[in-house]
Amino acid sequence: MNFKKWFLLPLSVLLMSSTQSQTVIPLYKGTIPNSKPCSVVEFSPLAGRIGGVIVPVLYAYLPEKPDSVRGAVIICPGGGYSRLAIDHEGHEVARNYNKQGIAAFVLKYRLPIDTACVENAETVALMDAQQAIKIVRDRATDFNINPNNVGIMGFSAGGHLASSLGTHYTTSLIPNKENTNLRPDFMVLGYPVISFTDSLAHKGSRDNMLGKKASNDKIELYSNELQVNQNTPPTFLIHALDDKTVKVENSLEFFMALKKNKVPAEIHIIQKGGHGFGLHNKEEPSNWLDWVFTWMKANKLH
Repeated sequence: MNFKKWFLLPLSVLLMSSTQSQTVIPLYKGTIPNSKPCSVVEFSPLAGRIGGVIVPVLYAYLPEKPDSVRGAVIICPGGGYSRLAIDHEGHEVARNYNKQGIAAFVLKYRLPIDTACVENAETVALMDAQQAIKIVRDRATDFNINPNNVGIMGFSAGGHLASSLGTHYTTSLIPNKENTNLRPDFMVLGYPVISFTDSLAHKGSRDNMLGKKASNDKIELYSNELQVNQNTPPTFLIHALDDKTVKVENSLEFFMALKKNKVPAEIHIIQKGGHGFGLHNKEEPSNWLDWVFTWMKANKLH
């Protein structure tokens, strides 16, 4: 597949619907930055999961009958920075946003574990997230969305990526001659990895991103509860108390940092659900995404 030619196709061609009403948009034109030749190929270790992402893309889900210019959300699946749970933490979520008339974009981002394929593993996922929000905002008219109402959503390690975009947006990792705003207007974080500190970290995510001998400075830099300020975007969080993979304190510490800085925030701590439940918590069945839509409406986010 010649991705350079694909990127240059007219938008009218790119917007042709597939069976899932999605459009595939490569993140970069021509050579992909922060990459180098490697023998890794994309694979699916389990149904609904992918690894070895070499060509990052956005899957655009646009409402079939948009009735007005509305907001949009970019969704980052989790997977410990080693895989992407792209179906139940990506495509399924996007389709549910569409039912509310909200445009959604699933981000298939590169993974820092694939060190043979990137020049700088530490920044590769955040670079892709920045490029995603730039594309969505730059093409807002084509997508019939409000460029000043674009949020980021992430699950697990994808929550770390989303919260990194929301706290590290002033440092641009991508060419941005248009000076496009890289700050998300809101964040939705599902059982997110937030902290890389020893007491809270999901060490698999930390090791995959920073290596097993990360310096204290790097650990602090990417412990996003320590990077919150008054300009951090409004945030919705959900986490299960019995999560044994990513400690619930990740969400609690981030929420308290938001509160301290007077950032609008809402948090839901459910008693049972464990980790990785996506939209289907079998322990406490509920459509918690409805809580997100209610929060978005209350804050005029769509």
